[in-house]
Amino acid sequence: MVNFNNHEYILRVVNTSNVGRAWKRMKKEDKQQFTLRITQANATELVVILYEMLLCYLEEAEQALLADEKAVFHEAVRKARGCLNELVGSLHQEYEPAPTLLQLYLFCIRRLARAEQRQDSELFGEIKRVIVPLHDAYQQIAGQNSAGPIMGNSQTVYAGLTYGRSSLTENMADQGANRGMFA
Repeated sequence: MVNFNNHEYILRVVNTSNVGRAWKRMKKEDKQQFTLRITQANATELVVILYEMLLCYLEEAEQALLADEKAVFHEAVRKARGCLNELVGSLHQEYEPAPTLLQLYLFCIRRLARAEQRQDSELFGEIKRVIVPLHDAYQQIAGQNSAGPIMGNSQTVYAGLTYGRSSLTENMADQGANRGMFA
């Protein structure tokens, strides 16, 4: 189980006869939560979300390796690599921390490739030791960034209790034809 900001993501551990534990990949609700956060995020928050997704995919790959699920392992590594590539692509090289961050991201990409090649989950720990402090630092910075969401024409989501006892529903408002982009 991966826990960020008091939210549980991706993995739910249960008993099984195979490896002693089984796991589930990212559930639909987890994907919806990430999607909602992305649509409402500013640039700094997007970096935080990418770090969280990367850590979730690393955990998923680690658990897939333990369960001897090769296809799931390779898919999780591919998605983790995609997060790292997006982080590399988001760097603005004209600013000072970018070259250092680039070196850290390239280190993580190399470790990820080696982990996939050797099918060695211990290398994921090295990546996590780099990413977790960056996540924490960017999360602090995100609180100071007062810029609005990057996606200016996304849906407005209101969440509230419905008539059920304690069920939570999401109601989409303003579902116009220009959702997400201008025509």
